[in-house]
Amino acid sequence: MVATGGIGWPCAREPVATQAKCFTSSTAREMMSRCSPRRSRFSGQPAAIRPGAPYLLPASPPRPLTTNEVPMTEQTLAAPIDDQGKRQRGFSRYQALLIALLTFTQFTIILDFIIMSPLGAILMPSLDITAGQFGVAVSAYAFSAGLSGILAAGFADRFDRKRLLLFFYVGFTLGTALCAAAQTYHVLLLGRIVTGLFGGVIGAVVLAIITDLFPLHLRGRVMGFLQTAFAASQVLGIPAGLFLANHWNWHVCFAAIVVVSIAAIAIIAVVMEPVDAHLKLKQDRNAFRHLIATLGEPRYTLAFAVTTLLATGGYMLMPFSSAYTVHNLGIDITHLPTIYLVSGLFSIVTGPLVGRASDAFGKYPTFVFGCAMTVAMVLIYTHLGHVSLATAILVNVLMFVGIFSRMIPSQALMSAIPDASQRGSFSAVSASLQQLSGGLGSVLAGAIIAQAPDGSLIHFDRIGYVVVATTIVTLVMMYFVQKAVAERMGKQVV
Repeated sequence: MVATGGIGWPCAREPVATQAKCFTSSTAREMMSRCSPRRSRFSGQPAAIRPGAPYLLPASPPRPLTTNEVPMTEQTLAAPIDDQGKRQRGFSRYQALLIALLTFTQFTIILDFIIMSPLGAILMPSLDITAGQFGVAVSAYAFSAGLSGILAAGFADRFDRKRLLLFFYVGFTLGTALCAAAQTYHVLLLGRIVTGLFGGVIGAVVLAIITDLFPLHLRGRVMGFLQTAFAASQVLGIPAGLFLANHWNWHVCFAAIVVVSIAAIAIIAVVMEPVDAHLKLKQDRNAFRHLIATLGEPRYTLAFAVTTLLATGGYMLMPFSSAYTVHNLGIDITHLPTIYLVSGLFSIVTGPLVGRASDAFGKYPTFVFGCAMTVAMVLIYTHLGHVSLATAILVNVLMFVGIFSRMIPSQALMSAIPDASQRGSFSAVSASLQQLSGGLGSVLAGAIIAQAPDGSLIHFDRIGYVVVATTIVTLVMMYFVQKAVAERMGKQVV
């Protein structure tokens, strides 16, 4: 009989003939010296072993798994949806360092994107370009990022995620260096396209890394820290960029981003461990078929729709918020940095708190709270008249709390949807949809509003109604997203 349990001997799974050659009398003597004497099945006496005769282990039933052991499946190979055994309550030292590195990476990507808007007043006269040309340069990043996300989706799960991150980060840095060296509009436009092609994929790679390395009950906190990158870019990045541009020139802003990006690349290359567990899973060798399989998976369709609507609503308000604050709310333009500073500081604090709340109380309940606050604050914000600086700051802070309370739990929840072998492609497609829908949202908002002779924006309240409508729709759609995840986890609410 062939042994099926007990000690894991080297030939235990081989055919009997092979075992007979493997287990000779010398092996048997070693086994007998370690184990209690076995009695003959026929005489009841200790079995005598003839020199050169094989010794076959008796069959025994397989040992059952203990409560802390989980069968090795596709989910547990990379990162489980939720470990039902001993749950990790905090971050290890390496995990904390990894979160800091990924957050700083996101900071540089976001800063490179949003720094263009405040530099517009300096760039246009410097390069002698029109407002329309400047708008094309800004949107070129978003559309090239959206295109690259689709193109990279087929390859996103075929490589070590660390190497993939370094590859796109290097490309992003080279594109930013091209912007820093630009002396003409066309070189700047080319730099923005290159930067978008590489930078647009980095966010997707970061999300895939987080999904691979952190269980679901910790992802809310991780997403909370990642979202602070956006707030930090407002608090630290924009003021620092404007300071450099005013004291030297606009080229220095992009050069500074290149310097800090090179430092981040070096640290990631040295400190970060490979993230390649997904490579052990069965995957389609054809990149195009892998992309089509991801796009055609019915479980992902609803998640992609939610991602599109979330980005559309957010990008409709942002491009026109500064003009609305100055001309409609009556806030002096010199106080705009104060509003950005205070709102950003509160966002840095509230981001991790929202992430912790989503892990403690549930992703979907936190998302519901965020939607309710977003609806209330957007309606208030888009119907304000002339107000004081304190009121404007308060409304902005509360509105950002609502937005963060939607974005953080939604990202954490949707990270549990894709299979381990499709996390990279799923994140890449999601990032692409965010960029494209954000660009279309800005265009749609520009078509809705108009500008009065005094500079104030007309029909801005209609944008608020659109944002409220998309928020309510995403609230309903997210219920079915979390329901699908909860069924896979055996829970009622995630």
